[in-house]
Amino acid sequence: MKIETYIGQLLYRYQCVTVPGFGAFLTEIQSAQLNESTNSFFPPRKLVSFNSHIKSNDGLLANHIAHSEKTSYGFAVSAIAFEVLSWKKTLEENGTIALKGIGEIRLNSENNIIFTPNDQTNYLATSFGLSPFVSPIVKKEIFEKKIEQISEKQNELVYTDDEERSSNPFLKYAAILVLGLGITGSIGYPLYQNQIDSKTLVVESAVQKKVQNKIQEATFFIQNPLPPVTLSVDSAKVESPEAKLMPYHIMAGAFRSEANARKAYNQLIKDGYQARMLGENKHGLFPVLYGSYATMAEATKAQKEIQKGENPDAWILVENL
Repeated sequence: MKIETYIGQLLYRYQCVTVPGFGAFLTEIQSAQLNESTNSFFPPRKLVSFNSHIKSNDGLLANHIAHSEKTSYGFAVSAIAFEVLSWKKTLEENGTIALKGIGEIRLNSENNIIFTPNDQTNYLATSFGLSPFVSPIVKKEIFEKKIEQISEKQNELVYTDDEERSSNPFLKYAAILVLGLGITGSIGYPLYQNQIDSKTLVVESAVQKKVQNKIQEATFFIQNPLPPVTLSVDSAKVESPEAKLMPYHIMAGAFRSEANARKAYNQLIKDGYQARMLGENKHGLFPVLYGSYATMAEATKAQKEIQKGENPDAWILVENL
């Protein structure tokens, strides 16, 4: 079974995909980039990295394989273990393995795993259909020449002959007439505006007086009032608005047994976490969360603190909004 296909499918939806007994593939969102030397533009993307220290089974990959292959969870776990053994054997013999669409894993001289991601695959779903492109270079000299041509045309239209200027004396009288009209308008317009404002106030006062009289004359009377209605809401079935606005969850674990999930939840509450226990998902597991957050920045900060002190394998689940 080629599990890299299922790993790639999960990288579109999750920030961390763990291969039990081997390591975890992590993603980080990178904003759009501009390469000024080549004048190239690159859309936002997910950068894929590899951490060989995260090896515990969180159930994500096994459940996805079991659902896709329509098989049991145990068979999926066994298939992953078999594929991991094949990878390790290939690394020992050839020193490198290629995961289609994900990248290349090899061993260095100190037998440490080195991961090289595949730049051709963008796992950021919001950038689907966007591809890099090269913009043609805009030459500054072309615009400077056009500006010089426009300046030359304007200079040709400027009157430089004093006799030609003196041949149009009526322009002086026209300018004096326009100036006089402007002064008259600046004085007369405020007087006219004051008259309009005073008449508007009189009309508004009369209308307001009539409205007040109508309100005083009106009476509101209900002969047979309806009995009060009491609404009961089952709080256990209603999801609070705050929960809907917190789609970033830090996973503590997913348990097959609800009792075990409840124990983990109670322990996290005792440890001071604002833990949550979700209902049974479609894979038959009960997820337990360290907490939920409104933004990715808050979740990432909390994740780092948890990884330092509590659980180095804690990862972030992004709920579809």
